[in-house]
Amino acid sequence: MKSYTDALLLDFYGNLLTDKTRSTLELYLDDDLTLAEIADSENISRQGVHDTVKRGLNQLREYEAKLGLADKFSSQMAIINEAIELIDNNDPEGARALLEALKTEI
Repeated sequence: MKSYTDALLLDFYGNLLTDKTRSTLELYLDDDLTLAEIADSENISRQGVHDTVKRGLNQLREYEAKLGLADKFSSQMAIINEAIELIDNNDPEGARALLEALKTEI
């Protein structure tokens, strides 16, 4: 099943994959093509595409388990979005405190 998290992992770790695996995952996750559509365009079997997607997603998840870059990015974005909400609600001091805490984390 396609997810935002998988697409984010591809953005972070896609260059660590083989060209074929990366391009297949880009077609699947970014371009939202079905396995059958990818198989037709690449002249391979649907099963071959399925295996490549499954193997590639597993590799991306292994990289994330070891490095945690996408998770850290998501946490930082949540703090930034919270700070923006505080600014919108006329609480610049609260936003400043959040962003100062974020600076120490980076």
